Amino acid sequence: MLKPFKHSLLVLGLVFAGSTLADEVKVAVAANFTAPMQAIAPEFEKATGHKLVAAFGATGQFYAQIRNGAPFEVFLAADDSTPGKLESEGLTVEGSRFTYAIGGLVLWSAAADYLDGSAAALKAGQFKHLSIANPKAAPYGLAATQVLDKLGLSEALRGKLVEGQNITQAHQFVSSGNAELGFVALSQVYKDGKVSSGSAWIVPGDMYEPIKQDAVILKPGANNPAASALVDYLKGPEAARIIESFGYTL
Repeated sequence: MLKPFKHSLLVLGLVFAGSTLADEVKVAVAANFTAPMQAIAPEFEKATGHKLVAAFGATGQFYAQIRNGAPFEVFLAADDSTPGKLESEGLTVEGSRFTYAIGGLVLWSAAADYLDGSAAALKAGQFKHLSIANPKAAPYGLAATQVLDKLGLSEALRGKLVEGQNITQAHQFVSSGNAELGFVALSQVYKDGKVSSGSAWIVPGDMYEPIKQDAVILKPGANNPAASALVDYLKGPEAARIIESFGYTL
């Protein structure tokens, strides 16, 4: 069920219908982790009896919101540096930060025959628009710029770039046809061991800095049993199975 939530971009309220004594945890989730969290949330609720309310958006924007007092209790970032900054600023529960997933980057087109599993189409440059997420706010966007630098294409393709506010918007530009191809999170197009639609080049991991995604309990969640329960669940085997099914490594 979608409902408004102050300080957030988009919220998915997932309601547990069990015990009235259940606690609720408010979670800020990096946009690239939307699908895995949507799969994890009902399993977490069934296992623990707690209610999870998740907001999805860009890591950089969540950082600003948290610093300005947004009442999130757990933060699942798209990098490890942003939770680290919050930790150094005294806004997290000491010792709660951990890496919950390592993300993959993919060059993707909604057209089934556009990409051949390599960077050939990117190098050829026979397209009008290449979608990426804002590299200043989204770690996957930064990774995309690193790949273009590595390929020596940054200057040649600068005029073709269209930036999404976050990785969700970058994916929407491609899926809608407004961009012929784009760099998106592997988790957005990958399910059960394969790219589920369109065509793709899964970018080798040595072409960009590892996208270590850290989670942390924020100060508002310090005394919330549901926040601790969520972190424990994310470290467990059921969450790991779901996370890996979307192309992440652990």
